[in-house]
Amino acid sequence: MALSREAAEVFSIHVLGWLAGQEEILPLFLGASGASESDMRTRMADPVFLLSVLEFLMMDDAWVIACCDDLRVPYERVGEARQAMPGGAEVSWT
Repeated sequence: MALSREAAEVFSIHVLGWLAGQEEILPLFLGASGASESDMRTRMADPVFLLSVLEFLMMDDAWVIACCDDLRVPYERVGEARQAMPGGAEVSWT
């Protein structure tokens, strides 16, 4: 099922909230993104930032599984949301 951009953004905000509660993973996200905790609050409406949240989560299958289990959504939702975000569509190099 394809998500709308709005649904993908809402889901990404939920992922951001989940990420904020992960004591071991949050510092990795902050370091990788260069964002601060206050940036997380102020950039929640920024689709580019939300896309970076999804892409960070997708770096580790265990994170995807834990997040989706906690949010009670199918594992595929992360990829579906990423594809619905501006700039998130899969690129075909062939």
